[in-house]
Amino acid sequence: MPRRESAGWEHANKVLVELRSGLMDMVQIRYTGDALWERIERAVEKVKDRMRRVAQALDAGGIPYAIVGGNAVQVWVAQVDESAVRNTKDVDIILKRDDLTAAVDALERVGFIFRRAAGVTMFLDGPDAKARDAVRVVFAGEKVRREYVEAVPEIDDCEQIEEIRTLPLESLVRMKLTSFRRKDQVHLLDMLDVGLIDATWLVRFQPELRRRLQELIDNPDG
Repeated sequence: MPRRESAGWEHANKVLVELRSGLMDMVQIRYTGDALWERIERAVEKVKDRMRRVAQALDAGGIPYAIVGGNAVQVWVAQVDESAVRNTKDVDIILKRDDLTAAVDALERVGFIFRRAAGVTMFLDGPDAKARDAVRVVFAGEKVRREYVEAVPEIDDCEQIEEIRTLPLESLVRMKLTSFRRKDQVHLLDMLDVGLIDATWLVRFQPELRRRLQELIDNPDG
């Protein structure tokens, strides 16, 4: 390698090392030991508590709903292998659009605050909550995005597992294949890994969703 080109690479590497060092300096280690583990446990429990309060309020109001997203995947994966359960920070629910007004009343009575921003319907968990702490809503029978190949499943036929009302497994898988974001792919891989779904499921889906599932089966490591 010519000396000038070599010097250029050495300079670039030096700059990269300095940038990485600067980023590390920006992150201060503030929690260790019991305080750190308590903080992690509290974060997990906050999500579970939020989900339970939503479910209890909607059940009390007689409002149909389904818990979806990572919490629904947890419920199904735990049926097979609890060691494969993956934590989530999200609480996602399906409602019928005609029930939104009743849901707002029921959830505001237990401290949630209704918001609609950037096309997203959500309930903040109190006046000081961040958007990342919100309960996100999608509507049964409607597409979340115009380009999605299928609409959100209907919620007339749901599974009641303990205090959680969620979708039947096939409907949940269909929803994950439809959105197919990175987190959805991870959830589908978890379900494949524990044997909840496999190649025999391919015939259940339309061609594009079938292709996505086959992609994960063929190349689970990306």
